Amino acid sequence: MSNEQKVREQEYLDETLKKIDFSQIQAAEEVKKSSGSLEDVSAAWDDVRVKTSTYSGIVETAMSIRQQQQAIQERQSAKHRAQDRYKTLAKQKQKPYFARIDFNDLAEEGREKETVYIGLASFNDDDGKFWVYDWRTPVASIYYDGGLGKVDYLTPAGPQQADVTLKRQFEIEDGVIVTLFDTEEAIGDQMLLNALSGESTTKMKSIVTTIQKEQNKIIRNTDADLLFVQGAAGSGKTAAIMQRVAYLLYRYRGKLNSGQVVMFSPNQLFNDYVDQVLPELGEQNLVQLTFFQYASHRLPRFAVQTLEERFEENNKNEKIDRAMGSLDMFKAVQNYAQHLNKEGLKVRNLNFRNEPLITKDKIQSVYYQYNENYKLSQRLEATQEALMRSLRSQVGIQMKKDWVELEIENLSKQEYDELVGAGQVRLGDDQVQDAGDATRRHQLGEGPKERTFDSDKAERNFLAKKIVTSAMRPLAKRVRRAGFLNINAQFADLLRSMPKYLDLDKFHISEAEWTAYVDMVIEHLKERKLSLPATTMYLYLYDLITGKHGQREIRYLFIDEIQDYTPFQLAFLKFSFPNAKFTVLGDLNQAIFTQDWASSLEEDFASLFDQNKVDFVELTQTYRSTKQITDFSKALLTSGKTIEAFNRGGDVPVMKLTADNDAAIVAAKKQLAQNEADGEQTAIITQTLAEAKNLAKELEDEKITLIRSENQRLAPGAVILPSYLAKGLEFDAVIVWQADAKHYANTDLSRLLYTVTSRAMHRLTLIGSGEISPLIAAVPADLYQMEDQS
Repeated sequence: MSNEQKVREQEYLDETLKKIDFSQIQAAEEVKKSSGSLEDVSAAWDDVRVKTSTYSGIVETAMSIRQQQQAIQERQSAKHRAQDRYKTLAKQKQKPYFARIDFNDLAEEGREKETVYIGLASFNDDDGKFWVYDWRTPVASIYYDGGLGKVDYLTPAGPQQADVTLKRQFEIEDGVIVTLFDTEEAIGDQMLLNALSGESTTKMKSIVTTIQKEQNKIIRNTDADLLFVQGAAGSGKTAAIMQRVAYLLYRYRGKLNSGQVVMFSPNQLFNDYVDQVLPELGEQNLVQLTFFQYASHRLPRFAVQTLEERFEENNKNEKIDRAMGSLDMFKAVQNYAQHLNKEGLKVRNLNFRNEPLITKDKIQSVYYQYNENYKLSQRLEATQEALMRSLRSQVGIQMKKDWVELEIENLSKQEYDELVGAGQVRLGDDQVQDAGDATRRHQLGEGPKERTFDSDKAERNFLAKKIVTSAMRPLAKRVRRAGFLNINAQFADLLRSMPKYLDLDKFHISEAEWTAYVDMVIEHLKERKLSLPATTMYLYLYDLITGKHGQREIRYLFIDEIQDYTPFQLAFLKFSFPNAKFTVLGDLNQAIFTQDWASSLEEDFASLFDQNKVDFVELTQTYRSTKQITDFSKALLTSGKTIEAFNRGGDVPVMKLTADNDAAIVAAKKQLAQNEADGEQTAIITQTLAEAKNLAKELEDEKITLIRSENQRLAPGAVILPSYLAKGLEFDAVIVWQADAKHYANTDLSRLLYTVTSRAMHRLTLIGSGEISPLIAAVPADLYQMEDQS
């Protein structure tokens, strides 16, 4: 590139920065102006006169207050818009853009060549000239989707075609172009290398400047109801998904907000890791939660199986785990629920004052008095209405009981005054029916109005009705919430009845094995404990019986690390978010919970959608690790999805085998010191939490943080964490602890070992004692360096 071209590019940058400076000054003035205006409006409250002597005065006062509130809201909105504009301009000032494209629009012959600069956000001056285009605009996809020559791209008006004549990339620091180069590719290797060679941080960074063509397909897909992304470890799938959220919020501005977008992530630690990506792009964060959090929120009285418990207890009974997580089981629960339309509903007595007021037999007879055309939810609703009528009819009966007379006689003066002064209450209401009377009298300056009774009998009836109604209100609340359903007993019956609805032979499960499993689940149920598969089944059964319709306001649902979900869980989420478009991503090579049967996950989940609305994208290129680390990690897999290493060089992984644990500790300390001296942030990854805790005690003199819970945040510097918390994270250097025959012997652990080794960006060290793990021994010797220190 000629020096003249560099000079012209710097001139354009200088002019852009001048325009941004001017706009920033305007935004600052607008912030100041709107703040002052807001203060003026707030001060105007003093001019509002409260008039309550007449009805018209009350109406006038209400209108004045409403107008004042609207004025304040308008000023606050103006202030927030100005503040947001100022913040955006401040970010743009640091790095206004990162790319330039020159192209001819082939739809319009004779039109002049267009030049577009692309950045994190659009910027135009007061004359309407665009100096920078947001990376999410349709025209920006030309930059990501191909090289020079003809490129197709989508616009709101439909597909368009452009002839690209120039693609130029920039690195800008402090208002100066540090590097610029032209490329024929979407993203040049040099730009990628520069981005990937940096140090890891405790927060995920945006990949806007280095989005690849396949990633761009994921980001801009708006047609699919199910977008299934299979991506190798470090292929940028999670980062691409975060950019996809930002793109959707931009594309559907005004129709979609961040509260309508939900992401299910592997653990809370990961949520913290990615929580700065969207704010960096000027968007509010989406709703992020784990499946455990979702289930626990819906079952607050149960101890739902945690991530740690799931990992520790994995593979205790793989046949039953597979059956519990299958689509066959999902359909079996549906069929069982349909059977409840005829018989078998489990209910409890409705007790009042420690005695059955409405027996469970009576409730069942009411439930089944409706014909079979009723859906379960309709049947329940009709039963609730009938039970509420029964409760209301009981008020008059209970008023004549001795307990009511006794309560009246024992009323204190304060209790009497409260009952007489509180207005009429109707059974089933949570609020006072005429609660506004006292408030209105107070506003009008009137004193309390004393209630008078025509006779002692009238007074007694009034008090009796109030007392009975108040006493029965909790029972009415229970009816409205379907608290008479015995879901625990229903769930136990579902499990016992399952051989009628599920072919156990298909899963090689004997009836004796199933019975033993059911007995164990029921024992846990009595202790209010549920495994994750049992939790999902429990919730689905409850929703079918009660007619819960899920969260219909959610428009987009994202699921990360999908390989750790079962088909049943995924089907349940589709049922629970019926109006959402799904984007699911994961790496089937990292299926540490679902093992070999994860391979059918794509097909199982896709079968629940219109096949014309299902798109699959596979990301085989991995960028996180050096080529040497990637080649070693993928060699641990005997079979799996395709993995292609990006050509970024580094040292081969090192296997340090020591005589015993004490020598392994010494080796770990030396490696930590070397990594720190080289400026590499280190994660020591153990297999289990117990091993992480033990190691932390051995290294208590070192500057290292133990991550023992998914609710912790990643700390700067060296960390120790168990394998199941490392999902989705990356570190400059990784030390795999106890990578020996004692801890990594079984071939079932090859995926786990692949998962933890693929967390390393620049350096990978494996430390073990005794004999080398057969999984590592099977890797070609030229892919790692062996250091036998025994």
